[in-house]
Amino acid sequence: MRNAHVRLPTPLACALIAAAIASIVLTVLVATGWAPLLSFDGRIARTLHSYAVSHPGVTRLVRVLSDWVWDPWTMRALASAACLWLWWRGSGRCALRIALATLAASAVSQGLKVWVGRERPVWPDPVASADYAAYPSGHALTATVVCGLLVWLVACRSAGPHARPYARPFTRSVPALALLLASVSVLGVGFTRIYLGVHWFSDVLAGWLLGAVLVALTVAVSVSDGACSGRSPVSPRAGGPAR
Repeated sequence: MRNAHVRLPTPLACALIAAAIASIVLTVLVATGWAPLLSFDGRIARTLHSYAVSHPGVTRLVRVLSDWVWDPWTMRALASAACLWLWWRGSGRCALRIALATLAASAVSQGLKVWVGRERPVWPDPVASADYAAYPSGHALTATVVCGLLVWLVACRSAGPHARPYARPFTRSVPALALLLASVSVLGVGFTRIYLGVHWFSDVLAGWLLGAVLVALTVAVSVSDGACSGRSPVSPRAGGPAR
């Protein structure tokens, strides 16, 4: 009988706890209007906005990246495609996990926006606009969840039918191109939101942290029951009889 208590890999557990604590602390600081943080946010926002206004060509490119390439709906479409592929391959549980994590990203983002109610930056000469409250950045949160889970999925598939990607150095189990694209997307979308003057730096940081929490939770649950392990439904389990 399967052991009811699953011991998570130490790096995964540490990442989950650290991201959760950092998210809570940051949210409290933003909600209470901690002056040093607000001042830091303001300095970054003013510097980038000044550059955006004086470099319209760069700003147009950044808008395309933010509004189309790394838009949350683009990320959700990517996650949907991955879910359909997993379902077609017989990995229904893994598809469900990715779908639920993507939906949870939207729910967390909108819930915190309503609860914190932080105002977005206001400029006399805006280069872009956005709706709803600022905290956290939905773009950053969604990109972190989708890209993080897709990279982990690639790691599972490339690790072989029985190996688990967390049991070996991470960079050996993930193709370099997938990891590079995910990193550029997650960091890039955060930069574009601050550059366009529609988010503060701490909004983006919160999106990254909250996204990391959702990724770690999803991976933890999948590790506990063997979902997304890269094993096909008809493959023999490691150490067990073939079916």
